[in-house]
Amino acid sequence: MRVIPLYVVLGGWLSMPAFAADDANAWMQRLAAAEKKQSYQGTFVYERNGSFSSHSVWHLVEGEHLRERLLQLDGPPAEVMLVDGRIQCASEDMASQVRDAQPWGQKQFEPGQLSKWYSFKVIGESRVAGRPSLALAISPRDQHRYGFELHLDRETALPLKSLLLDENGQLLERFQFTHFSSGSITSDDVKSGPECRPLNVVAEQEPVSTEWRSDWVPEGFQLIDSNVRPSPASEEPVTWLSYGDGLARVSVFVESLDGAVVEDTRSQMGPTVAVSKRISTANGDVMVTVVGEIPLGTAERMALSMRSGTEPAPQ
Repeated sequence: MRVIPLYVVLGGWLSMPAFAADDANAWMQRLAAAEKKQSYQGTFVYERNGSFSSHSVWHLVEGEHLRERLLQLDGPPAEVMLVDGRIQCASEDMASQVRDAQPWGQKQFEPGQLSKWYSFKVIGESRVAGRPSLALAISPRDQHRYGFELHLDRETALPLKSLLLDENGQLLERFQFTHFSSGSITSDDVKSGPECRPLNVVAEQEPVSTEWRSDWVPEGFQLIDSNVRPSPASEEPVTWLSYGDGLARVSVFVESLDGAVVEDTRSQMGPTVAVSKRISTANGDVMVTVVGEIPLGTAERMALSMRSGTEPAPQ
């Protein structure tokens, strides 16, 4: 059985009629604060592309700090430890994969701002992991992002089940607890095992947000971060930019081709798309690669919109 990597993880039964929009907004407010205030532990399954994996999680809130430990239960043992949203250690074969992980629990959003790009609607009641839950639809207001169906625990407002849906309502990704318990977590529960090795921190160069820019991103997406990293293949510098709208996040990589002959590519695995486009600049050709949980057409448009310095957009 193919095992789904941990880094892509972290992040029915309807019976009642739709509720008022104000109820949905109130639940979004609770959700936005839930992960920061409550400790929990549980076991969940993750599905995408027809493949499943199971995981255990311990989530400990200590004052202003958050510690989270994840274990992969299928295939080779794998472990990841996060402190305040930053990865502290990972199993050896996971280290390169989890460096930029962004699980659901680490999403930072303000519901009032998010409502400009998504609509919220309570669509019913459900029961997940033996706990009463409320089902909430988060629907995009345009074609440039995906929607969610969240089943929130009535007691804690934490997501016990999350479905990521494409523009046609087809399932792209499922996250669902099979066992969940709030509270009663200790510091011993979040101690890493011997195979969880500290990551080597890559020294970051000066921000490059003024060197490369996008002439177009979907409305609501903001530049979150940017820097230069060495390519794992050639050690040549690669410009990295990260954009997000509070729920969706997209990474853009720009690398000089130095005369190399490469083809444009596009692919999709579950919710994650990867689009690479060759772009000509005054300083030579570069390869722009866009990776994120957005529709393919949106990723292609973002790739073609990248510009260097003061380079004007094509007429």
